[in-house]
Amino acid sequence: MSLHPDDFAYLRKRVLRRSGLVLEPDTHALVETRLTSLMREDRLPDLSALVARLRSLPENSPLHQRLAEALANHETAFFRDAPVFDALRSTVLPALLAKRSRTRTLRIWCAACAYGQEPYSVAMTLAEAGLLITGWTVRILATDFSTRALVRASEARYDAQEIHRGLTPELRQRYFHQERDGWRLNEQVRRPVELRPLNLMDDFPPEAPVDLVFLRNVMIYWDVPTRRAVLARVRRMLHADGYLVLGAAEASPLGEDGFTRHLIGQTSWYRPTPASHASAGAPVEDAPRRPRSGARP
Repeated sequence: MSLHPDDFAYLRKRVLRRSGLVLEPDTHALVETRLTSLMREDRLPDLSALVARLRSLPENSPLHQRLAEALANHETAFFRDAPVFDALRSTVLPALLAKRSRTRTLRIWCAACAYGQEPYSVAMTLAEAGLLITGWTVRILATDFSTRALVRASEARYDAQEIHRGLTPELRQRYFHQERDGWRLNEQVRRPVELRPLNLMDDFPPEAPVDLVFLRNVMIYWDVPTRRAVLARVRRMLHADGYLVLGAAEASPLGEDGFTRHLIGQTSWYRPTPASHASAGAPVEDAPRRPRSGARP
C-alpha cells in the first residue's frame, strides 16, 4: 500500500498549492497513514488508485480539498500558549480599547481557527473584560480552509479531553454547559464569532480593517515564498495601529515584510511598520518590557 515516489511527488505539489503545506520527504509514512482513511471512504483498492483519481480531477475538486484537509494539522487547545492571553488581557486589549473608545468597535481575526478553541478563547477573554455585555460592537472573524473543521467549530461542542486542555474549572463552569455527548459553549460567547471558509493561499476578499490578527502555528508548515505572500495580505487587512501575533515556534516577520516586533510580557507581537520607516529599512526592535504584576493568570 506504500506510495510510489512519483505519486508522493505529485501529492507534495498539489498540497503545497492547495494549502501551503510543505510535505518533507520524511513525512512519507505519515502521509500514507492519513490517506488510508480517505482511500477507504472512496472505496478505492489502494493509494495508487487514490492518486490516479486525483490526477483525473481538476485541482478545485472536492477530492483535492479533502486531500488537503486530511493532511492538515488541526491540533489546538483553549488558551493555547497562556502568555499570549496574559499579554492580551494586560496590555494589548487595554491599548486597543483606549484607541477605539470613540467608535466602540473591535474587530479580531483568528486565521486557521481549526475547531474553534482559539476564537472562543478570545471571546471568553473579552467576556471576562465585560465587552460582550456593554455598548461595544465586537466581531471575531474565525476562518479555516477546512470545511470539516468549521462544521465542528460551529457546533462549539467539546469532549472531556478537549474541555480540560487549557480551560480552568472556573471558565468551564461560567461559559459551558454539559450535554450528554460533551460540553457546549454558551450562546453569549458564540454570538460574536463569525465562522467563514477562507484559504490563506488565496487573495483575501475586501474587508473592514481588523485590529488584531491571530495567525498562530500555521506558518511553520510553509515555505518562505508562501509565508511572505500571506504576511503581505495580512498586513493589508490590519489597522495601521493593530497587532499581529504568531506562534512561539514561528520565524519573526522581517523588516521588509512591513512589521516591527514588540515584546509584551513573555511574547512577541508585531505591528505594521509606518511607511516612512519601512521604506528606510528600519530594524526590528523590541518594545520596552512591561511589568507582569498587572497580568492576570
